[in-house]
Amino acid sequence: MRDFSLDIYRALLETLQAKGYQLIGYADYLKSRVKPGITDGQKLVILRHDVDAKPENSLKTAQIEHALGAKATYYFRVGKESNNPQVIKTIAQLGHEIGYHYEDMSLCGGDVEKAWSHFQTWLDYFRQYYAVETICMHGAPTSKYDGKDLWKKYDYKTLGIIGEPYMDTDFSEVFYLTDTGRCWDGFKVSVRDKIPQHQDEWTRKGLTWHTTPQLIAAIEADRLPQHVMMTTHPQRWTNSKGAWLRELIMQNVKNCIKKLWIRN
Repeated sequence: MRDFSLDIYRALLETLQAKGYQLIGYADYLKSRVKPGITDGQKLVILRHDVDAKPENSLKTAQIEHALGAKATYYFRVGKESNNPQVIKTIAQLGHEIGYHYEDMSLCGGDVEKAWSHFQTWLDYFRQYYAVETICMHGAPTSKYDGKDLWKKYDYKTLGIIGEPYMDTDFSEVFYLTDTGRCWDGFKVSVRDKIPQHQDEWTRKGLTWHTTPQLIAAIEADRLPQHVMMTTHPQRWTNSKGAWLRELIMQNVKNCIKKLWIRN
């Protein structure tokens, strides 16, 4: 199986389930923490998907998860490269959570007032398809604006939002995995999709893997922590050889650009 194919994604989920991990969405995780004891002693993986592009790929991963009895959270951006109403509806019908992948500060040029109004408008839009309870920042690596800066003035919880992964997850309890950079240790070249205060420690402990086969082997060897948030970008996962090769080439180019961006 090629890495970043749908076949190996299914194998990854099946390995997690075989090792006793429950696969859940982010809102369900947050709600479970309200009731002490539900997640204590339980192995779980929060399946988070950032739909940056190619929403049809997200539908395929959602179908795989549904067939395995897993639930995930899919965060959609406002642009047409992500925002496909039919895909959003179908993924919700499969039982998955839908959230808003916000980038309002970037889209509004850093104007906080405009960004807050823009955020509310698009939150209402996505709530046409799903009762959105969680949101997640889009990293926007080429933007000088950090989307989370909006919350220095406003509080998303006044709008019925119960959580944002980077703001409301205790990463001292939840191990963070992300396929940013089209690998599992891409946080080294990531601008914002990273948890630096913990990832350096995890790296020192040897809890870092580059490829999906390496990650699967670590799960089989019982090396994965008990509670995990696993973030994937479904645009990267495909069985199409042509699309797979294009994504590989483009991501290598992006990684070089991000390295220069971080260095400067």
